[in-house]
Formats: sequence, structure tokens, C-alpha cells
Amino acid sequence: MSICRILYNPLKTACVIRSKSIKLSPGNIRLMSTETQYNHILVSRPEPAVALVTLNRPKALNALSSPLFLELNQAFREADGDPSVSAIVLTGSEKAFAAGADIKEMKDIEFADAYKNRFLENWAEMTRIRKPVIAAVSGYALGGGCELALMCDIILASPTAKFGQPEINLGTIPGGGGSQRLARVIGKSRTMEMVLTGRMISAQEASEWGIVSRVVKEGEGEVVKEAIAVGKEIASKSQIAIQAAKEVCNAGMSLQRYVKCLTSVLLAYELTLAEGLEASQSPLLPWAAWCGCTGLPKCIRAHANKCSRANYST
Repeated sequence: MSICRILYNPLKTACVIRSKSIKLSPGNIRLMSTETQYNHILVSRPEPAVALVTLNRPKALNALSSPLFLELNQAFREADGDPSVSAIVLTGSEKAFAAGADIKEMKDIEFADAYKNRFLENWAEMTRIRKPVIAAVSGYALGGGCELALMCDIILASPTAKFGQPEINLGTIPGGGGSQRLARVIGKSRTMEMVLTGRMISAQEASEWGIVSRVVKEGEGEVVKEAIAVGKEIASKSQIAIQAAKEVCNAGMSLQRYVKCLTSVLLAYELTLAEGLEASQSPLLPWAAWCGCTGLPKCIRAHANKCSRANYST
């Protein structure tokens, strides 16, 4: 059967998922009630309040392309706007969650074109989804695939999962936020090791370092089953409370980054004794600086505004 026939036959697509990837019982997978047709992803409803989004480029090991991300962002927006959905599960195949960005698409793009056309800018759109996103990772999560997993709220991994940022082997660096998100999770030294050597780490090592929430038991489709179970548990809670909890957790991480940014400002600029004391004693310094409070040193306000625009917009 051709891939086109599979992609445009929802019933057979659901059967393919059930029999080859997820191993769920018949009737557990229901297609979402949407008229949207996708070429690079599959969208289903394994539980009434849980949406399942599956990357579907098996021949390319789910390499992340611009058309795929357009579909992925649209599917997330639809799930986010659907009041019957409380959680979203994102997965790939047993062999690869996503083996990286689509090199064939990127190889001929010049810097000027990438900059002018905002190439890859929409990759971070999913971080603005208000509902929890759970990554179910099996096989390779490399480069952009690792970055995609890091953009999710919870990561569950199968024992076969492998994480890495191997861009250095191609003479480039992580371009989807991996160097920043990874450093916030595992620290500078471990991030440097992964980014500078391109070394892959196992699911167990990723769990020990805090990249993933936990490693599930062995078995084909087990990580997706567990992710759906987590989504179902989340769906049993108040949706408003869940969304608020996600927001405050992310805001806490943003505040921590902001305090570090302003601390670097204090070290980088020569301040008067009075200015230094004022800055060091104000617990509201980050927010006051962000709002442009006139009582703070001009250099701090200027640098804080620069940091907020450059680093904390997503």
C-alpha cells in the first residue's frame, strides 16, 4: 500500500498505529473530530480528554521539516482550543522520536535567506500552548528531536531512547533552543559535553541527569501507553488549575533566569555603593527592572529590557 493511501485513509491509519506502534486494544484509539488533513503527522484521541499527536515520517526517521512543524503547530492549536482536551501526548515511532532536523531541507539555505524568512522561528510556537504536553520518547531524539522533547512539559522515555545534540558533527550548533533549555535542565558542564562532543546519552543517563521524568518498562508501545495514562490522570483534575500550575512553573523558571541575568549585570557594570546596595537588597529587582522603574540605575534598566526582549520572550 502506498504511503499516500495510508495518509488519507483514517481508518487504516488508526489500524497501523494500533498494530505496529502503540499496541492499544481496538476501540481505544479514536480519530479526533476535525476536518484537518495532515501529511506528516497523525492525530487521534486515545482517551476522551487526551489528544495523541504522532510524527509520521518513518522513512526519514521523523526528521523535522518546515511542513511538519506547520502541521504540528496547527494540531497543537486545535487541541489547545478544544475544551474537551485536557492534555496532549506527542510521540514518534519505536525507532525514532525524531532523529533531528531535515538536513535535505536545510543544506542549501543561506544565512541571509534563513534570517530574512525567519527560518525555524515557528519551532518554539508549541511552548505557548497552555495545556500540558507530554513527550513519549522511543529510539532516537537527536538534534531537533531532542530540542522538541525539551519543549514539552513532561518527558517519558522508553529504555531504547537516546538523546543527543550531534550538530557539532556537521559543523554547526543546536539551532532550536537546545543549548539553552538543556543547560537549564542539566547544567553547563553536562550541556557542554553533549554539545561539544555530540555524544548521545541513554534513557537511564537522561533520567539520572533530569532530562526525563522517568524511564518506563520495556515493551513496544509502553511509553505511549504510560504517557496516555499520565494525560488521563491530568485530565481528571481541574483544567483551570492545571493550566495555572503549568503557567506558574514556567514563570518560576523564567524568574530564575532573569535573576541570573541581572546578577551578571551587577558584576559587569561599575555601580556606586548606593546603587549596588539598592540592587542587592531589592527582592523585586527583576520585575521592577522589567517594568522600567525609574528608581533603578539606568544601566540596569537598559540591560534588563534588552535581556527580556532577547532571552525571555518564549
